Amino acid sequence: MSKFKAIVVEQADGRHKASLTDFDEAQLMEGDVTVRVEWSTVNYKDGLALTGNAPVIRRFPMIAGIDLAGTVESSSHPRWKRGDRVVLNGWGLGETHFGGYAEKARVKGNWLVGLPARNSLRGAMAIGTAGFTAMLAVMALEHQGVTPQRGPIIVTGAVGGVGSIAVALLSKLGFSVIASTGRPGEADYLTSLGARGIIARNELAGVAKSLDQERWAAGIDTVGSTTLANVLSMTRYGGTVVACGLAGGKDLPATVLPFILRGVSLIGIDSVMCPLARRREAWKRLASDLDAGKLAAMTSEIALPDVIEAGNRIVQGSVRGRTVVRVS
Repeated sequence: MSKFKAIVVEQADGRHKASLTDFDEAQLMEGDVTVRVEWSTVNYKDGLALTGNAPVIRRFPMIAGIDLAGTVESSSHPRWKRGDRVVLNGWGLGETHFGGYAEKARVKGNWLVGLPARNSLRGAMAIGTAGFTAMLAVMALEHQGVTPQRGPIIVTGAVGGVGSIAVALLSKLGFSVIASTGRPGEADYLTSLGARGIIARNELAGVAKSLDQERWAAGIDTVGSTTLANVLSMTRYGGTVVACGLAGGKDLPATVLPFILRGVSLIGIDSVMCPLARRREAWKRLASDLDAGKLAAMTSEIALPDVIEAGNRIVQGSVRGRTVVRVS
């Protein structure tokens, strides 16, 4: 097909506009693999890109969507052939390179990961960048020697996509998970994912002490700002905190005391430029370590025309878990 449906974001005269439109295949960007996109997903970063609440998109016009899963339609890359099932997240997709909210994508073959045999394309996008990021965070904690015997792990922003999957992953791996959320009505949902304790967001929202009572051995933070500062101040001696989000702000109003008096480590997670070997490991781990039933329970489905509204809702904090997008 020479034209296909795509969600295109434009910016003119200071106005940011996302719209569903017909896009000409001839206008796709350079790449050695063309993918027939079947599924995508809505991440918090997608919401920022669609609404313009943060400068996620670096060139306009841009087909939005930082994730895609589909089938190779044509390829001049030695690793991929027609019919291969592939997943792509990061590498500037939906930021500097036309993204996944389109029925077709032309990309670089070196960006692609083959889908594990036990995963469906839809299931891969139920995971998406959010789940991929959560797995990278869990792997980082393991690399630091964090084990269930060390003590509980806190997950902030636990009702969101990264948080929900992090809770499910950690629970299956035997960790005692404390889930932090500003939505008390979701307590049963978090318990169903495996959380053993729930604390209110406001317990971590105030000005952080330089050092506070030690409460957890490690943490996965999706919020940033004062929440991350409080998590650090309450982390036990020798603990590790992984930072992978900024829903609450990009600042970090903390002191160095948790690092130099308790030996706490702060590790950052980047899902965009993550090396290929680690990507493959993360997707392989997700195929085995993420409970399929819990993933299904946290996932809702929408069609491509519904994406713009979903982007608004995720930025407003009214989306629970994961949202998959039926593209084609």
